[in-house]
Amino acid sequence: MRIVSLLPAATEIVCALGARDQLVGVSHECDYPPGVETLAVLTRARVAPVGSSRDIDRAVRDIVRDALAVYDVDTAELGRVAPDVVVTQDLCDVCAVSIGDVRSALSSLALRDVQIVSLSPTRLADIWSDIARVADGTGRAEAGRAVIARLQARVDAIARRASAIASRPRVLAIEWIDPVMIGGMWMPELIALAAGQCLQTEPGQHAPTLSRDDLAKLDPDVILVKPCGFTLERTQGELAALRAALPWQSWRAVAEQRVYLADGNAYFNRPGPRIVESLEILAGCLHPGEFSDFLHVHRGSVMGLNPDLSLRPLA
Repeated sequence: MRIVSLLPAATEIVCALGARDQLVGVSHECDYPPGVETLAVLTRARVAPVGSSRDIDRAVRDIVRDALAVYDVDTAELGRVAPDVVVTQDLCDVCAVSIGDVRSALSSLALRDVQIVSLSPTRLADIWSDIARVADGTGRAEAGRAVIARLQARVDAIARRASAIASRPRVLAIEWIDPVMIGGMWMPELIALAAGQCLQTEPGQHAPTLSRDDLAKLDPDVILVKPCGFTLERTQGELAALRAALPWQSWRAVAEQRVYLADGNAYFNRPGPRIVESLEILAGCLHPGEFSDFLHVHRGSVMGLNPDLSLRPLA
């Protein structure tokens, strides 16, 4: 079986199922596990991933306003790798190539016997269902059940530890810096599992955009900054914009040094197996005393942000 994955989370799922050797093509954003970047790249973005978060947001909005696709499928390369299965998504045309464009590309190549496995996760349970869907579509149903069981067992273990903690800090998860967008979808569930209270969003809700006035009405105990698609290093280049966009001086979380930066490219925004590592990072930020082990394990992927915008390691 020849498998193509057109989004990073799906690539991680395919590899977790033990089907890495059957992958013949990936998206331009697929970068994990190591080695997948050597496969044929089948998509490209019309927006170059350079400039500030404000520049990227403006460019994407311009493309969407003109009714253009944010991503293109390399039809010729897709025909060359000749997949049996294509894993894609129909959740967000801004996040990855659309399922409509995938179907059009396959149709133009007269590839009619290709199975399309489409993912559309908005809740934590949907991530488990998507793993099962990819497993079924690639003939690895038993492996899928085993992967899901292992991931759920790890989540349950974290939730049990968190349930013994009395405090429930109010958490604001920032998914984009300029404009400020608040993490929704599965983030409220992760926050609850880590013994926190999610501010502003409900499970399954798409990320809302908040003005500075709206943000000033909030009083978070913990702020987690994990912009979608941004590595930790990339986010560090946006710290001045972050301070300008937030009521920085008035928030107690800032004064108490409870603002954290996390790798939003590898974690939190990828609905795949590493969503459990995302929960570990979150638990460490909310309750560093009780989850210091997680902060140590993930010390390269999360840092504390001081009021003067200097960074500090957490372990």
